[in-house]
Amino acid sequence: MERRIITTVRECVARLVPTGDPITIPESTFVTLTQTLGGTYTVIFNGNMARVDGRDADALGFESESLSFAVPADGKVDIRQVSQALESVYDPEIPVNIVDLGLIYGCDVTGPGEVSVSMTLTAPGCGMGPVLVEDVKARIAQVPFVTSVAVDLTFDPPWTRDMMSEEAQLELGLF
Repeated sequence: MERRIITTVRECVARLVPTGDPITIPESTFVTLTQTLGGTYTVIFNGNMARVDGRDADALGFESESLSFAVPADGKVDIRQVSQALESVYDPEIPVNIVDLGLIYGCDVTGPGEVSVSMTLTAPGCGMGPVLVEDVKARIAQVPFVTSVAVDLTFDPPWTRDMMSEEAQLELGLF
């Protein structure tokens, strides 16, 4: 995506990248849009990179994106839909989803309506970790028949770029 300057149409909350600290971007402020993937937005504000959640898309002049899934006739959680939900979560600094980045170690339907995810981060000290975990929970919660989502954030084994899919490595020029 080509960077472009936009003006906020209302005040909105964002998270500094990579610390995850909350900030407020005032109305009528110029920001540089650097990434718009998975319904979230990465902007440069006052020289800092920040992530704006999709629920605040209108503050940037966009419409919110939402996931849409067919309702399974069997009344059960479809693990393929859960995978689709996970693929809609993007790292705010890297234009690759967390599945292709190799951050998802496991994902299972553990009971009626219950989904369990084991995941990691590219770096243990990443301040965006809690934000990504909440994104995972929120996206999976949109899958029909999901009633609870548990996310286990682990660093064993530690993430390495070898865990990325070939597509992700090609996208980032690492392959």
